[in-house]
Amino acid sequence: MNGRWGMRRAALIFALVMYPMAASAALLDSAQIDATRLLPPPPVAGSATEKREIAELKAIAARSTPEILAAATHDAEDETPDIFNAALGFDVATRPATFKLLDMVVKEEDEDTKAPKAFFHRLRPYSVDSGIKTCEPVKPGKRANSYPSGHATLGFSMGVVLASLVPEKSQAILARASEYAAHRLVCGVHYRSDIVAGQQFGTVLALRLMQNPEFQAQMTLARDELRAH
Repeated sequence: MNGRWGMRRAALIFALVMYPMAASAALLDSAQIDATRLLPPPPVAGSATEKREIAELKAIAARSTPEILAAATHDAEDETPDIFNAALGFDVATRPATFKLLDMVVKEEDEDTKAPKAFFHRLRPYSVDSGIKTCEPVKPGKRANSYPSGHATLGFSMGVVLASLVPEKSQAILARASEYAAHRLVCGVHYRSDIVAGQQFGTVLALRLMQNPEFQAQMTLARDELRAH
């Protein structure tokens, strides 16, 4: 067991070393978001739990309508703040301070999920079972970056921040975050446990960001902007 976790810690350190520019651009210190402390391990490869997760993906695919598949495919290609436009009732691009705040979240999530993906090194479901069909093109070869889901992390990190800014629309915002995350199951590119981990990790990122002075300053600008409209 020690050897296994030692290898995983080495992978985490390697990931951090490989992204020195990203680390310097992130608002959060790596110690604040250490995946080895914040996330449980995913189900063991080949375990009964993983097999149940694969069966769930096939069941989801079997019942997904063309409309659901189209929505999931659209979300797969969109990792911007505008995923919350419908929940907010306006185009977030028309609120520059708010858009900048959410773009800070997008950039933070992009950097902060690299290390845990490398650390947990979980194969994507379609790399485990060729019967899993995806809604997006996938690169050839085995893909070991499934856990946690980046889309789920992104949806919840932005969603929690937005829910704090616009509490009267928090339920619609968080429902959209959940839908955005669940669409990764429709697309066949993540397991259920990847989504849960992304929801957890995204929530942590949001809470930690909202404690950061630079982020707080931009959040004040966004709050004032939203109140003015």
